[in-house]
Amino acid sequence: MSIYDSIGGAPAVHAAVDDFYARVLADARLTPFFTGTDLPRLKAHQRAFIAAAIGGPEIFTGRDMAAAHAGLGIADGDFDAVVGHLVGTLTALGVPEHTIGQIGEALAPLRGDIVTAPRADMAG
Repeated sequence: MSIYDSIGGAPAVHAAVDDFYARVLADARLTPFFTGTDLPRLKAHQRAFIAAAIGGPEIFTGRDMAAAHAGLGIADGDFDAVVGHLVGTLTALGVPEHTIGQIGEALAPLRGDIVTAPRADMAG
């Protein structure tokens, strides 16, 4: 059984994305990244991306992660904050810890495509 099926399929992904964005947009550190963003469109892309990443039938046709996040200046701390909100969302929805770990493993390799700001300890 895929992670997608184990968490409840499309309804669960829909609920997770809505809760996730409520958390992210309530975070003053992250809100500026979404200024002027078409949130309904972004949520639809996010649902398709997550569903595809965790074994659902959806086919993600959006831009690759590097292109979608280019020029945003996302730092490691921003990425970590988003991951924290995702974990909080999944925990609140009753997703088992083991499954959250599997989702994290599937998404962790994206850090290199999303984080583009220079590290604070390397800034000159």
